[in-house]
Parts: sequence; C-alpha cells; structure tokens
Amino acid sequence: MKISNIINNNNLSNSEKIKLEELISKLDSKDRESLLNYLTELSDQNTNSSQLNILFGTESGNSENLAELTLNKAKDLGIDARLINMADTNASSLEEMTNLLVLISTWGEGEPPESAEEFYNQLMNNDALNLKNLNYGVLALGDTSYELFCQTGKDLDTRLEKLGAKRLIKRVDCDVDFDEDYNKWSEEAFKALSSLSISRNKLLNGNDKVINEISYSRKNPYESLLKEKINLNATGSSKQTMHLEFDLKNSGLKYNVGDSLAVQPENPDELIEKILDQLKLDPETTIAIKDDKYLLKNALKTQLDITTLSIPFLKRYNEIANNKKLKKLIEDPDNTPLKEYMYGRDILDVFTDFPALKIEPQPFVDLLRKLPPRLYSISSSQKAHPNSVHLTVGVVRYNTNNRDRIGICSTFLSDRIELDSAAKIFVTPNKNFKLPQNSDAPIIMVGPGTGIAPFRAFLQERKSIKAKGKNWLFFGDQHFLFDFLYQSEWQAYQKEGILTKIDLAFSRDQKEKVYVQDKMRDSSKELFNWIDSGAYFYVCGDASRMAKDVDIALHEIISKEAAISSEEAVEYVKNLKKEKRYLRDVY
Repeated sequence: MKISNIINNNNLSNSEKIKLEELISKLDSKDRESLLNYLTELSDQNTNSSQLNILFGTESGNSENLAELTLNKAKDLGIDARLINMADTNASSLEEMTNLLVLISTWGEGEPPESAEEFYNQLMNNDALNLKNLNYGVLALGDTSYELFCQTGKDLDTRLEKLGAKRLIKRVDCDVDFDEDYNKWSEEAFKALSSLSISRNKLLNGNDKVINEISYSRKNPYESLLKEKINLNATGSSKQTMHLEFDLKNSGLKYNVGDSLAVQPENPDELIEKILDQLKLDPETTIAIKDDKYLLKNALKTQLDITTLSIPFLKRYNEIANNKKLKKLIEDPDNTPLKEYMYGRDILDVFTDFPALKIEPQPFVDLLRKLPPRLYSISSSQKAHPNSVHLTVGVVRYNTNNRDRIGICSTFLSDRIELDSAAKIFVTPNKNFKLPQNSDAPIIMVGPGTGIAPFRAFLQERKSIKAKGKNWLFFGDQHFLFDFLYQSEWQAYQKEGILTKIDLAFSRDQKEKVYVQDKMRDSSKELFNWIDSGAYFYVCGDASRMAKDVDIALHEIISKEAAISSEEAVEYVKNLKKEKRYLRDVY
C-alpha cells in the first residue's frame, strides 16, 4: 500500500494531509519505510467494520464537497466516520465494510468521473464480490440536460444491491441545483443509520477550538466587483477570449491553483422578451419559486434556466401543450429525430415550433429548472495576486436554425456586466488537479485555447514559491498573430527561466492543420524522458476531441519510446493516473 492511499483513507483534515505530505517528501527511503509501516497499522485500526464509510467519486468537486459535509454531519452526531476517494481505493475494499454512503457524479454521456473510472469498472465487472454484510445509500449528482441523467449513480445503486448489499434509503438523483435534495437525503441517511450499530466518537467539548471562516457557496455567493476586462484576441481573429479580474480585497475568499470559479450569470433581456411575447405572458405577474415570490421578468432574468433543452423538459411541457407533433417526436422509439431536433435549439424554439393554446405563468415557471452557475478554471495564483481572481473565458456566439445564439454566462461576462459592477461568485475546489507537493518535480502542461487558464495560474504559483522543477507548456489555437493568448507573459517566463520549454500549434497558419498532439509527437523522445523521470502530465480543455487526441498521442509516445506493446502502454498510463501524475481538467 502507498503512503498517499493511507493518508487519504484516514480521517485527516486537508491541512493535516498537506503537512504530512510535506514531511514525507523530506524523508529518505529508510524513514519513509518506517512511516509506511506505522501508517499501515493506523489504517488497519481505522478500518472498523462498524465505522461509517463515506465514499465519493468526483469530476468538478461537488461530490467531494458534499462528502466532506456528510463527514462533518457524522462528526456532529458523534459517529466514527471516514472519507474515501474512489481514486484511492478498490472495489474489493467494500467487502470489509458494514456501513456505506456513496456520493457520485455522472460525467459526459453517462460516464463515471475519470478519477473513479477504475473503481467503477472493478465494481461492475467483479461478480465474485460478496457484499451481503453491507448497508448502503447512494446520492447521485447529474444534469438533466444530459440524456443519461445520473447514470453512474443509478448503475452503482443497482450493482451494490445485486452483489448482496442492503439498501438503507432510496437513491436520490440530483440536478445541478442539488442543495435541497442533498439535505433531505443526508437527513434520511442518518435516520436510517441511527438504528444500526455504528461506532461513536466523543462529541466536541466546550474547550475544543472551532475556527469560523467565511464560506461562500451557491447559497451564499460573494458579490465581487469586476475590475478588469480585456479581449485577448487581436483584430482579425474569429474568436473573442476575455481576460477578467474580480476584486477579492477584504472578502476572505480563498482559492488554490487548479480550482474553478463559479459565476452566477443573468439571462439577456432580449431572449426574455421573446419568450414572454411568444407565450403572451405579463412580465409583471407575480410567481413563486419554492417559498420565494418574484416578478416573472425578474425570475426569468436571475433565477431560471431559459435555454437548456432536455427530454424531461419536453415531456413536462407537452403535458400542458398536448401538441401532437411533439408527442410523436417524444414517443418515437428511435431517439435520433428527437436528439437531432434538440441539437442547437433552446426552449424558445419549442414554444415556437410546438405552441400551446394557453400556458399560465406559474405552470410555465414550474417547467424550468434553476439557472445554474457556470464553472471556469481559475487563471491566477492567489500567492501572486492576493486581492483578485482571474478568469480566461471564450465568448460563445453562433447561428443555428436561423437564429443567433449565445453562451449565457460568457456573454454575461463580456457584454452585460460593466467594470466596477458586481457578479455573484464562489470557488469550487478541484482537488484532482493540483501541482505536485514536491516543487522540484517537472511538469508538462497541455492547454490549447482557454485550456491555458490553469497553467497560467500554475506558473504564477511556481514562480511565487521559487519552485525548482522544470516547466513545459504545449499551447495551440488558430493563428499566431491573432490568437496567441498571454504571449508576452510566456515570453517573460522564458527569459526568467521559469518556462523551460514551450511548443506552439497554430492550426490555421499553414495548409496542413497542426495541433498540440502533433507537437507532442514531434518531441516524442524528450517528452517520454520527462515522464519517465517523474514529470507530472496535465491536460486542460475540450473533452470531446482535444483531450481524447492528446490521450491517444500519449499512449503512442509511451509505446514507441519505451519499446513496449500498446497493451503495456495502457498499463503504464494507468499507473501514471494511480500515482496522480496524469491529471485532466476537461469539459
């Protein structure tokens, strides 16, 4: 067992884990072995059959945050509980457990989070597992705009039962606005657990110190003033990429490099007016969202998602509209026509294409989900910029089905919020995308387009802490003259010796398109030497194409340069992931 696994499997706070990891990095091999033996004994003591195990799998950090909240609730109830990341354990460990709460997100088209993929595959494919002594509950996180909503959570819930485990409470499937559902689920979970034999800890006594820190969240965002807004693309570019800086002075808001910043957008007035006009609704009508009252126009601007199309929305809408054409589309056993219709359209298209004879304001509002915040990779280090947080945002504008379309949040930031105006923000930690604890370790960063954001933060951080590790950046975009984001900064880092190597791929500057994965192959031998010597490999950006192409190139490079088979290269990359040296922040 590795020391990192033992650390994660023990009930330590994040600050305690960091201190312990820093200590370990300074030990020689003999002392590390002694510490490993000690921690193994400690871990074995903590693997208590009557202990509550809180297992999570996360992509953007929401499942982990809720798992930590569940751990704190357990502590408040005096329950002996531990937090376990699916990335740090295996499915066979479930056989040693009696009480389990699982919090798992679904990523992409019904897939498990990347960090939980191996655990998920082990659980789904190992029929020999015997979980008859296990009591469990599952909280699934997802997004109803995807067809396979909460699919990973559904899979795990069904699989645990099939392997003999006893379901304590009914699974809850959460949309992007998950706070209320989580609270109900956790309340029911602890009620169910109260009847079982659970180990108890002594509750905190009055002498224990409790540190109160300002905690900003989707329920309590920080209203930050926008202090800088710059278009990073030169005149002539087909793109618009905004550099934004939000003021944090005296806010108490903290972030780490690799984290994301959530921004709560507002919908554009023009789209709101078109929807109200199409449905013939009075914007001054008072409506209710849960227990709160709003004017309809204000609710549509700040509270409700008025763009995202999903199959559940279409079904709910047609219960009111009873439109025969839409009914035929929804009930078609071949989902292809429905998916083709939904692609590139929003709810205004539905109201126009499949009109209802009459729809009242409150039933209309009840059709809509809450307007979710958008997450952006933070492009600054708080060590370098203690009083601000920076974003690098690609502005989305396109035309489909004879209508101009926009990205709601990207255009909110570029067009609808002025300098010195406030936006609601909060930090979403991403503990799966961090710099190495050992600052001497080399890093390789692949970030085309706005994927460059966290790597700007990484280099600011490495400079601030005077890290000795080498840094290699792969960046790509369309044109060198128009789209070389933060060009002067990279050149300055090269002169200072902070950026050891930079490879650029501008796809449209020559007849044959060149991408970051091509540049990786051009430096195949050197890249493998870096990785084989302990470098960390990071990828940020588009998940559907770029990240897949980079992953293919990485496997090919390892197979070629290590002179191993493609199957052995797969195992090599798996080990990189286990060692947390191949990290991705893709979307």
